[in-house]
Order: sequence, then structure tokens, then C-alpha cells
Amino acid sequence: MPVQPNRIKDILDRESAGGEVLVQGWVKTRRSSGAVTFIQISDGSTLSDLQVVVEESCPDYPLVDSLNTGASISASGSLVPSQGRGQKFEVNAGSLAVLGLADPETYPLQKKRHTLEFLREIAHLRPRTNTFGAVARVRNATAFAIHSFFQERGFQYIQTPMITASDAEGAGAMFRVTTLDLKDPPRQNGEVDATEDFFGRPAFLTVSGQLEAEIFALALSNVYTFGPTFRAENSNTSRHLAEFWMVEPEVAFCDLDGLADLAEDFLKSVFAYVLEHCPEDMEFFNRWYDKAAIETLNGIIESSFERITYTEAVRMLQASRESFEFPVEWGLDLQSEHERYITEKRIGKPVVVTDYPSGIKAFYMRLNEGGDTVRAMDVLVPRIGEIIGGSQREERHDLLLDRMRQAGLDERDYWWYLDLRQYGTVPHSGFGLGFERTVQFITGMQNIRDISPFPRTPKNAEF
Repeated sequence: MPVQPNRIKDILDRESAGGEVLVQGWVKTRRSSGAVTFIQISDGSTLSDLQVVVEESCPDYPLVDSLNTGASISASGSLVPSQGRGQKFEVNAGSLAVLGLADPETYPLQKKRHTLEFLREIAHLRPRTNTFGAVARVRNATAFAIHSFFQERGFQYIQTPMITASDAEGAGAMFRVTTLDLKDPPRQNGEVDATEDFFGRPAFLTVSGQLEAEIFALALSNVYTFGPTFRAENSNTSRHLAEFWMVEPEVAFCDLDGLADLAEDFLKSVFAYVLEHCPEDMEFFNRWYDKAAIETLNGIIESSFERITYTEAVRMLQASRESFEFPVEWGLDLQSEHERYITEKRIGKPVVVTDYPSGIKAFYMRLNEGGDTVRAMDVLVPRIGEIIGGSQREERHDLLLDRMRQAGLDERDYWWYLDLRQYGTVPHSGFGLGFERTVQFITGMQNIRDISPFPRTPKNAEF
């Protein structure tokens, strides 16, 4: 009898039956027929369950009466071809052990479909469902694909701080980090005295690792971050979280055209990996959540991304005679409905839009000649619009300083960022990709709260 348990995925991947196996998992269903009990169990390694057949001759047969949905068991026995439909193998149990019981009167997951809204209320148990097990496996594969892409191309993975004193986006929607007594904080001249706080100054949860990543790009050339970021936006939509993970490569000696090439190769590589390594889960999403999920990903993989400027995009939208909810005007940011029209109805494939107005983009983006636009890009894909946002960074010290002042930023908080432009400055570029939104796009799930294992949203920090 094997000492180490066999994963259900590995068992079902076998070419033929035979031999002894040890399986451990959670009961999905149990039914009896005469002197035989059939137990469907899952261990999370695959969407498929495995049937354990326990006959009355098994010495542990009396234990089956205590088993209900949600209980955990360990069973060993011979692997044989399944007698039932829709499954390849089953286990004829020689021994059975109950590891943990589940009271059917209180266990909230039963053999029926539960709403996604209900499952958010029991986030500690929802990974046991088919949907959230599949989300977890696709999320894992996507993360692995991201790391593999950059590692295979010589990028260095760096970890940027989650606590920061600077706002990378200049938007101000940041969570404050403090150890001060909020009931009685120290004051000076009527204001809260931040010098008495833990860091001796105001500190916040980061909105991006980009600025710190630039430090390493200007020493190691090609780097990337992959970590949590935070936005204190009071937004209750299906696409917003207060805590989410960001993927942010920074590439030295790279202009915007090179960055667009990198972004295209990156998306194609990640999507191809997930389709190859999660076929069962992707078929599940394709069946139950988005019947075009697989087709959309394959379309992106097989496409050559179109490239247009923001000005061309605005002209295209204005000439469309479509009735958009949001106005289309040069100088206004493109909305999701505009981006989807361009990718789905006008061009019919992914699009890289470049050279946005400087007035709607961040201070660190490189100014084009004339100063009206910056070397920014958004990668747009069908169904959601923007999936990647990036830019060539402003490497010229004086122009960067002017942009900071125009944005109302205190240059003293960014002295080190300006310093990089004085000692061996080089052209460099980078982009950001929201990890949860990417997994949401891959799976076709409608609400990002069902992509994050423990979603953080306004008025909600449960689990």
C-alpha cells in the first residue's frame, strides 16, 4: 500500500488501471445500492471527482453511514476501470478512514447550485465548489505563466515595498498606515504630528511598485514585480477591488514600440499556457460562464495586434455614429465602451493605442515633441477593453521635474526618483497588468470578487 497519497489528477491521467492507490479528499456525494456504497470525492487537484466503491466485505464498511457531503476521508484500494459512465477509473476500497465529519444540518454546501452571491458569504468554504476550485487552478496557472515568461527572458524578479511615502499615480486614493492612537493623536500647531508616527512621516499602502522597479531597471536592465497593491477608492463595481495584485515589468534601453512588442508577446504566452495546462477548467468556464472564453483567447493568440494613436482612435469613434454613453472628445480618456467598440466592432482584434494627451496621464510618462501628448500605451482586447497600461518613462530630469510641479507633487518626496535621471539616465519603459482582471478575462467570470480568494471592497474585509 502506498505511503504517500495519490492526487486524483495523477490517477485520472494514467493510461490504464491497476495497482494500489491511496486517495484522500472531501465527500461530494454518497449513495448506496444494496451492500455497496459509492462515494464521490474531490481533492482539488482537478475538476473531476473520483469514485470510491466500498463493499460490505470491507472491514471499515460501517463508517460509511457517518459520511455526508463535506466530510473528509482517506481510502486505499485497487484502481480498476470504472463500471459507471463518465469516469475512467474507480477505487475498490480495501480500507477506509474518516478524517473529519460534516454535519448535514449545518454544512452550507449541498448537492445543488448555489448563487455566487451566497458563496461570497462563505468564502472559507467556496473553494470546495467546482467554480472556485477551477478559478483557483486557473489563477495558479496564470501566475506560473507570468513568472515563466519573464524568467525565460532573463528578467529579475524583485519585491517592491508595500509601505511607501510616495504616490506613484498621483491620484491620492491611498490607505494610510499609522500606529498613532486615533482617539488621541499627538498634535502640533493644531495638526496631527506625523513625526511622532512609526515612520516619522505619513506612510501609505502602495498603489504600484513601478517607481521602485525603475530603480532596479536602471541597474539590472530587465526586472519585474508581481505583488499586492491597494486603492482606497469607494467603488462598488464588478471590476474594482481595494486590494489586488499587479504585474509590472520595467525595461531599460526600451522605447514604447519595444514595450508594445513585449506586451503582445506576454499576453499571447500567458493565454496559451493556461489553455494548454487547464483544458478541463477552461471547458468548464466555456460551458457555464462565457461560451466564447476559449475562442476569445485563441483569437488573441493568433492575432497580430493593431497599433493606432489616441488621436486616430478618437477620430474613429467620432466617425462611427454610435450612441455612446460617455462623450468622445480629444482630451478625454477613453471609456470601456469606446475601447470595446474599437476592438470588437471596428478592428476586430487586440489594439495598442498610443500617444495619449499629457493632461490625462501620469507625471512620469515621456513627453512627445510639442508637449501635448505622452508616450503612453493601452493594450485593448475584446470583451473588456484595456488589459494593460504602460508608457515610456520620462528620462529627462528637467522635464520630469516640470511635470511633477504641474501635478502638484512635492519634489522632495521624489528626490531619489529625480536622482536616477542625473546619473546614467537611459530610455526605459514599463507596463502594469492587473492580475485579478486578467484571470477574470480568461475565465469569463462577471464579477472580480469571484476571482479574488478573499475580496477586499468598501465595507468588506471579511475572512
